[in-house]
Amino acid sequence: MTTPNCLGNHDHQSKELSQVLVLEPPPIMKLHGDQFLNDFQLLKAWESPLPLDQFLSIHAQSVKALLTPGRYPLTKNILQLIPSLQLVVTTSAGLNHIDLPEFQRRGIAIASAGDVYSEDVADMAVGLLIDVLRKISAADRYVRKGLWDTKAEFPLGSKLCSKRVGIVGLGSIGQEVAKRLQAFGCRIMYTSRNKKPFVSYPYYSNVLELAADSDVLIICCGLTEQTRHMINKDVMLALGKEGVVINIGRGAIIDEKELVQCLVQRELAGAGLDVFENEPHVPRELLTMDNVVLSPHRAVRTPESLTAMCEHVKGNLEAFFSNKPLLSPVMNI
Repeated sequence: MTTPNCLGNHDHQSKELSQVLVLEPPPIMKLHGDQFLNDFQLLKAWESPLPLDQFLSIHAQSVKALLTPGRYPLTKNILQLIPSLQLVVTTSAGLNHIDLPEFQRRGIAIASAGDVYSEDVADMAVGLLIDVLRKISAADRYVRKGLWDTKAEFPLGSKLCSKRVGIVGLGSIGQEVAKRLQAFGCRIMYTSRNKKPFVSYPYYSNVLELAADSDVLIICCGLTEQTRHMINKDVMLALGKEGVVINIGRGAIIDEKELVQCLVQRELAGAGLDVFENEPHVPRELLTMDNVVLSPHRAVRTPESLTAMCEHVKGNLEAFFSNKPLLSPVMNI
């Protein structure tokens, strides 16, 4: 049993800690608690008996930093209640919960998850793709149901090597996906907001042309008004009947109704989905398809990545309150 550091506790009590507003507990707190932020005074809105607007009004002129997991929309209405806010630290891989133009107008800095999750999300993308192509989950169900010795042979899967893979969004996650699939012998192509001068993969200026030249589309971009329903029926038809869609970005990047329709009508060979438009609700048609692999939005959730995120969050907050550069600032905000 370790002895408490009484001197350290006294030091904490004798100085005023910097306040950090937390509207709801992020996953890292559910796994690790909040001990990693002992150097800060956490204002836990979800523990207060007061309505949120009243709770925020108490701290409206003092709180400078907010920690968010990404589920709670940070809109103009929220920002009006906390005019002293100068920084948001998000543990989410995406930024679609943040009103970016309003943050820019108010000059509020944003510290993102950076590349903390990139390797784990890339692993999930590749895992989903292999599962869909080789029918691993479907084969598992086949064996468990006792069908191996009572039915015809299990249908053949497809090899991964030599597949033409179109990556939609070549940020840190997309680059990790590309690196992994290149090792499998895949041909990598991509589309992104801008051509990346540091990579040699063929660049496509629009997703429709990319889909037409690909066997697989892997969605790695963020959700914005420009990317919402970007993967529509035209894109899926261009991908073709042997094509596979993998989504580890955000559900609404794909037009989910049109995805279901294409799968039902066999206009696509399969899909691997970690995200959905109306989570946690999944279209019932997908639940019975053996060519579809489903995951409950868990691409970033490993003990290793959540532990690393604790240090990342702490580092960003320490940098902010010490007037040092953030570890992972969102640029152009």
